[in-house]
Amino acid sequence: MSRLFASVRARATLAATLVVAVALVAAGSAVLLSLRSNLLGEAGTQAERSARDVATSLAVGTRYTELNLDDDDRPVQVVDEAGTLVAASEDLERITGTGVDAVTPQPSASPSDDGDDDDDDSGESLEAGEIGEPATVGDGTATVDGDTEDYRFVAVPVETRGGDQLTVYAGAPLSAEHGAVNTALTVMLIGFPLLLAVVAWVTWLVTRRALRPVEGIRREMAAITASEDLARRVPVPGTHDEVARLATTTNQTLAALESSVERQRRFVADASHELRSPIASLRTQLEVAAAHPELLDLDGAVEDTVRLQRLAADLLLLARLDAGERPADARVDLAALAREAAEGRAGVSVHGDAAVNVAGSRGQLGRVLANLLDNAQRHARSAVEVTVRRDGEAAVVAVADDGEGVPAADRERIFERFVRLDAARSRDDGGAGLGLAIARDVAVRHGGTLTVHDAPAGGALFELRLPGERA
Repeated sequence: MSRLFASVRARATLAATLVVAVALVAAGSAVLLSLRSNLLGEAGTQAERSARDVATSLAVGTRYTELNLDDDDRPVQVVDEAGTLVAASEDLERITGTGVDAVTPQPSASPSDDGDDDDDDSGESLEAGEIGEPATVGDGTATVDGDTEDYRFVAVPVETRGGDQLTVYAGAPLSAEHGAVNTALTVMLIGFPLLLAVVAWVTWLVTRRALRPVEGIRREMAAITASEDLARRVPVPGTHDEVARLATTTNQTLAALESSVERQRRFVADASHELRSPIASLRTQLEVAAAHPELLDLDGAVEDTVRLQRLAADLLLLARLDAGERPADARVDLAALAREAAEGRAGVSVHGDAAVNVAGSRGQLGRVLANLLDNAQRHARSAVEVTVRRDGEAAVVAVADDGEGVPAADRERIFERFVRLDAARSRDDGGAGLGLAIARDVAVRHGGTLTVHDAPAGGALFELRLPGERA
């Protein structure tokens, strides 16, 4: 059992650790993607700013050769409409990612180069050039003054005052993005395993604490099994949770089991006591008859045998009822069954509806009516009246006698097994005390009830109430 708890703890710890691990990986990935996206966006903004500065200079009339591209260590290319590199950063040694791999400007005989001085000397007023919308080219590498790095490149188209169509490529380094992402990734690779270890350790401790009451219940149940002492109970923790409810339910089950076992013990003891008397009497008569055949009391032997047979039948019926035997689902007419049970009995009259049908076992219900009539005749002074009727959806059989009745304090006790209210009454006259117990058990098995009240004539009124037959 301890292995079971250990496996439960292990599974709970593993499950919690896996859930946290998945959550951390998802959250870490989202953080890294968001950080990288923000840093790339910042690099693109810086590259755009550099490209716009150069494009602005070209738009206001600055010549290619007069561009100051040495103040920034960022790679810059100026390409004409034909794709020829006309200007570049002085220290640019190698570049990829812009579509123009050249790093050395080529001379260009554009109109702006030949005519800008004349335009300036004549004093003509020219309109400023136009700068187009920037576009992100992508990521690439560049070597500036011997240092090679990754860059994000942005292209800005511009039209000079002389009408030349140029494109300015400028890059912003991605070292900050790489450094930040690598730092965050390193922190996660170190921190996540430590956090998962803490989660696993805490889950292991919490699970052990949560299962500790269950282990106490297991130990106590093992002790109860070993000692066979059903009076013991498992400890109930004061947590008011599922484990506490489990302990409470276990104790209720133990209480019901103890009651059942105790009832069975009493039943066996009482049955043994009841069987001892007729068996001893029958044996005595047979031994006397064996020694003196002329002294054989044949009627007494037959009477003891019949009594023994009835007692054995009662015990077998109770055993079947205790085993949970379900009654048959046959159609039974209680009115006809009551008339059959009353037939041949002196002082017994039957009244009521013509047909009152229920579903159940005809044999068991007939046994109930016979036991009720036996009990009523045993205590009646002169008459027993049986009434069969319908009461709504229920079928009711009432057996009333004109005897002394049953005291209110004993109206539940008389349905216990082997109970006789008159201790001085002989077993021959009073039976074994199983008739009413059998009658109530059968009634309960059929979904009904059996109760006792005061009869109108002053005796006892036993009322059998059963569910009526469904249409």
